[in-house]
Amino acid sequence: MTEPHQARKRFGQNFLSDPNIIRKIIEAIRPQTGDRMVEIGPGLGAMTEPLMARLDHLHVCEIDRDLIARLKEKHPPEQLSIHEGDALRFDFASLVPDGAPLRVVGNLPYNISTPILFHLAEFADKVKDMTFMLQKEVVMRMVAEPGTEEYGRLSVMLQYRFQMARVFDVPPGAFRPAPKVMSSIVRMVPRPVAECTATDPVLLGRIVTAAFGQRRKTLRNTLKDYLSEADYQALALDPGLRGEKLGVETFVAMANHVAARDARG
Repeated sequence: MTEPHQARKRFGQNFLSDPNIIRKIIEAIRPQTGDRMVEIGPGLGAMTEPLMARLDHLHVCEIDRDLIARLKEKHPPEQLSIHEGDALRFDFASLVPDGAPLRVVGNLPYNISTPILFHLAEFADKVKDMTFMLQKEVVMRMVAEPGTEEYGRLSVMLQYRFQMARVFDVPPGAFRPAPKVMSSIVRMVPRPVAECTATDPVLLGRIVTAAFGQRRKTLRNTLKDYLSEADYQALALDPGLRGEKLGVETFVAMANHVAARDARG
């Protein structure tokens, strides 16, 4: 008999165990035969097995060697491809060499959720949709609107690239061991490339990071390395505002203005 797996704190492991919640998540994902899907952090297989029941084949990305051994013992490679290692370093484009859109799902480790989301955003052009369980606090930041306390760098950078919706909340009691926080399911659908109009996405990221680096300070202070008074006038933008008041499209306009100005010399 296989020994029970002890959740490992360093991997941020909290295993989903409530069958009703699992069923609800699978219905939200709606896996279809023929989908190209990868699950990040399959853990003990709570979502893995119901996903496999509906798919021809499933890919999983797992870092824990003990869990990898369990998965290999239980599922043949014809049904399950196991990619061993850190999802933060995994090349998700390698799963779609033929260009078929990738669906990404998972109960993401809460301790590294933000870095994983930014890493996955790099593959947005290869993705059909992503459905994740995350700490509710993180999901609220992801979907936050300008002017709210939760709105920040994560909101702007993810909303620039994805349409996002909080689907439903998951209580701590649905996990083993139970985390100290509420969780939420979030669905992310990449925006069409035509809607992603930043001429220099890296510059956009730098400006957004600077704008939220000191939340209580105004744009005049936080963006002094990027924008002059003349630039604010050209953008018809009040430098006395704080970053949290600006919508995604305003950040894109600022970044494009700076890129065009610098190109002119």
